[in-house]
Amino acid sequence: MTESVVPVEGGTQASQNARWLAAAVAGAAVGLLGGMIGLGGAEFRLPLLIGVFGFVALQAVIVNKALSLLVVATAIPARLVAVPLSDLTPYWSIVVNLLAGSLIGAYLGATWATRMATRTLYRVLSVLLVLIAVALVGTHVGQVEPAQLSAPVQAIAGVIAGAAIGVVAALMGVAGGELLIPTIVLLYGVNIKIAGSLSLAVSLPTMLVAFARYSRDKSFTVLAANKTFVLAMAAGSVLGTIAGGALLGVVPSSVLVPLLALLLLVSARKVWKHG
Repeated sequence: MTESVVPVEGGTQASQNARWLAAAVAGAAVGLLGGMIGLGGAEFRLPLLIGVFGFVALQAVIVNKALSLLVVATAIPARLVAVPLSDLTPYWSIVVNLLAGSLIGAYLGATWATRMATRTLYRVLSVLLVLIAVALVGTHVGQVEPAQLSAPVQAIAGVIAGAAIGVVAALMGVAGGELLIPTIVLLYGVNIKIAGSLSLAVSLPTMLVAFARYSRDKSFTVLAANKTFVLAMAAGSVLGTIAGGALLGVVPSSVLVPLLALLLLVSARKVWKHG
């Protein structure tokens, strides 16, 4: 695939500092928005990386994946305080079931992304942003009712759903919580608090597989070329997510979620135009 030049940290010290500050502020804003609805915000960060900071499609996905990995890694200890490991032990079969599909899906999704023409990847990302907007509204505004499935059907559905989520997460550079949480509630009838913790247990290894696959592509050099930028945005994202989590429920979901979904739809249109 044909890529543009990787954005590289350079220029005057003042311009570098301004870019790093903008990265931290953007990361914090994204983390705050995502945290207020219980997510990490990677789906909002991806359009910013493309439209504001000038990363080409695949490079933006790789940077977003690195940031998502850092955010999830820092979220796990805090999550274990809220939901102890002992509370999750009865549900490890769910994690294994979903991972059986998501690990394969992540590898395939990352492979497809590295082989797509840049124009095609922009279009795919645009469609996936619309999908995330729909899932966001459906999960937070609608009511997710558990499906009544037999054990064999449930297991097969878990692998298929895991594979699909793995592909989407790899293609967008996201953790996939916005899709994993409703899937866990729907397929296994688990309460949403437990589902949030289980989604992290699925997300981390799934992201590591995609990250490992991306590391074999030349576009992975975008991380080395923008180390300080990535660290600044990661720090902002983590702090924003923590602040957003503290504000969870302050703004009613019935107001916030439609606005965020609209933001995703606008972002999808802008990303489509990049192609």
